[in-house]
Amino acid sequence: MAKSRNAGGPQTATLNDVAERAGVSLATASRALNGSNRRVADSYRQRVEAAAAELGYTANLSAQATARGTSAIIALLVADIADPYFGELASGVARGADEAGLIVNIAITERDAEREVRLVRALRGQRPKGIILAASRATPRVEPELRRELELLASVGGRAVAMGVQDDDVRSVIIDNRGGAEALAKALVGRGYRRAVVLAAADGMVTSDSRLDGFRAGFTASGGEEPRVYRCAFSREGGMEGMGRALADSVETGTVVFAISDVMAIGAMTTIREAGREVGSDIALAGFDDIPTGRDVTPPLTTVRIPLEEVGYQAFHAAVDEEWVQADGALQLEVLLRASTP
Repeated sequence: MAKSRNAGGPQTATLNDVAERAGVSLATASRALNGSNRRVADSYRQRVEAAAAELGYTANLSAQATARGTSAIIALLVADIADPYFGELASGVARGADEAGLIVNIAITERDAEREVRLVRALRGQRPKGIILAASRATPRVEPELRRELELLASVGGRAVAMGVQDDDVRSVIIDNRGGAEALAKALVGRGYRRAVVLAAADGMVTSDSRLDGFRAGFTASGGEEPRVYRCAFSREGGMEGMGRALADSVETGTVVFAISDVMAIGAMTTIREAGREVGSDIALAGFDDIPTGRDVTPPLTTVRIPLEEVGYQAFHAAVDEEWVQADGALQLEVLLRASTP
């Protein structure tokens, strides 16, 4: 059987080879392997897939993208792959992609707006079916330079979803960060806390500012004092550093520390212990997100639960579904009071 050759290179199976081995037409082989909307009988599909496996055939994604306008790729842009928040979200995107027979490409923005634009520009060359922008944003609307890149993506059939953005021109899954933090603050005042420290990210980061504003409003409205706020990096190391500065300024027993993410809270927990203080009965601690690690630390971390895998799954469908309709209002969250805030 003839196979294609690169000059001096190894033999490469073609789609025609697969069709001959399976005993079907080239069109049938193409439909069976390339995700055509036209149904192929299961017996033919199995023969084609077996022949492709025997020959080591892989589809030419670039050629498919040229023929269809988009490739079988979903791109997910996250701020930090080491943060379990983004891992949970990616799991939901991957579940949707698996059901649809698509591939997920993940890129890391490091919360850098210019880097995000460069990544979107590079990803456009792959003609992805959709791009999900999941990194924390500095504005509630899409910035002009990024908007231009997303418009170019749309011109070749791709679609963008921007998490947490309230922009009529871009699909989004909205999380009620402010409402969740406000509910947490009220619950903590209900447990008797009157003094609070907040570990927040840099001023202007939308997710952090929403959580800070909600917590401050809920805490003071329920009878608590105005919280002390320390700005630090949106990471475990940032939580450690911010907590260190708070302790240097003195943190009284009975104070509750609210870190605007669980990862930051876990960093703060380390610093509290290294200072010879106790988490819980001495300094209470709460986070936000409900990552799995927060349930496993001692004491378990009080937090606000975001159904992150479901968020990722919804974002995937927002990227690929033609008839997708944005849900009314923001995704509702749940306050989980645990032993870190006795």
